[in-house]
Amino acid sequence: MDGTLVDTEPYWMAAETALVESFGGTWTHEDALQLVGNGLLDSAIILQKAGVDMAADAIISSLTDSVQDALRTQGVPFRPGARELLADLKAAGIPTALVTMSLRRMALGVVDLIDFDAFELVVAGDDVDNPKPHPEPYLQAAALLDIDIADAVVIEDSPTGLRAGIASGAVALGVPHIVSLDDVGAHELWPTLEGRTASDISEFFDRQTTTAGANR
Repeated sequence: MDGTLVDTEPYWMAAETALVESFGGTWTHEDALQLVGNGLLDSAIILQKAGVDMAADAIISSLTDSVQDALRTQGVPFRPGARELLADLKAAGIPTALVTMSLRRMALGVVDLIDFDAFELVVAGDDVDNPKPHPEPYLQAAALLDIDIADAVVIEDSPTGLRAGIASGAVALGVPHIVSLDDVGAHELWPTLEGRTASDISEFFDRQTTTAGANR
């Protein structure tokens, strides 16, 4: 979600900075980049080490509240082409799931702001025992969609998320945003989703599965 569907990373970074500074610490842009794509519990532990004297659950709740408030007051900045691609996938009858390490309440809040029924289901950070880069979130989504994970395309903007998709056995597409995805192992990297359609996704999937079959 964050960085692939919507450009909320600046909201998260601002919330992290304000929280760390409220405890007298400092939080740089480089510090914030460590958290991109992480599970919230892992991020909370890093923030504790930066001086945030709060329980992990309280840190997660505080950050989520701050980002939700920013979404309400500053708007939901969809990434280029993301909403349009979802609409085309829907029209083509291709099922989709939103797999995010944000809390479910935040994910549903973003989904509710899309003006059509974009996703069959949501798997959020508080729905799984093992966050990305563990494959569990994507395996759970595939199971709930009743599909083989090998028949799925995962679209990710972070190394952590991309590693989860690759480990799950899905065909993995990287669309870098704030951090580089070079050498992470994506089947392909696209600079943007702008102008991309359901046909582009199908053709991408076919290229990868044809190549994999030829290499067996």
